[in-house]
Amino acid sequence: MTTTETAPPVLEAEDVAVHYGGIKAVDGFGLRLPAGRIYGILGPNGSGKSTFLAAVTRLVPLTRGRLLIDGEEYHTAPPTKLARRGLARTFQTVRLLPELTVLQNVQLGADLHAPGGRLRSWLGRDRPSEAVEEAIERTGLGDVRDAWPTELSYGMARRVEIARALASRPRLLLLDEPTAGMNHSERQEVSELMRKLRDEGLAQLIVEHDVQMMVDTCDHLVAMNSGTLVAEGSPQEVVSHPAVQEAYLGKRWRSHA
Repeated sequence: MTTTETAPPVLEAEDVAVHYGGIKAVDGFGLRLPAGRIYGILGPNGSGKSTFLAAVTRLVPLTRGRLLIDGEEYHTAPPTKLARRGLARTFQTVRLLPELTVLQNVQLGADLHAPGGRLRSWLGRDRPSEAVEEAIERTGLGDVRDAWPTELSYGMARRVEIARALASRPRLLLLDEPTAGMNHSERQEVSELMRKLRDEGLAQLIVEHDVQMMVDTCDHLVAMNSGTLVAEGSPQEVVSHPAVQEAYLGKRWRSHA
């Protein structure tokens, strides 16, 4: 781990390993992510990116290593408790409930903090909380708040997922392929949203195959291969690294860069 950031980290992952028998999906990987920064993880399919995200969100057990949010260990906590610790995430595929409106889908994020975990959105009896209203405003969903998910474009549906995560008022937001399936303008809009959230102080960790989007969006990149660190630094430093160019980006990117 070669991170040079000096600000106190929101997320610390130390010597994280996830092994499945003899398969080392992640093997001794780590990073320190400060508040108000966007970190991205690059790597080919099978490099361990999504497994690392699953480990950070406690969806797979660690073979070894430590995970900390704001200095507090959580690598033994169940995934259902992470929202209360300030961690939220989106997934590779859109996961909205079609029987709920945009507003109600976003409300589910805030309901994670409700007493007893009750889901007020299903009943539709409570007024939207301040956190929900803020999340809708921050993601530009005001004009579609009463729409159904089936009425939304793919890019707009992704925004709803991000808004739902923001409604839990996280300290750390993890995004898995946030622009997958989007056209160029939709990718630009999501990139602008991420930078806006960064400027508001939200730490973000992104896994994404769109290299140009990562270069344009992220403050810091980490490249993985075979579950281990290959390169780390500014976006231009990482995409200029010989091992990254040959293994992930190819000669075409090298000539472009």
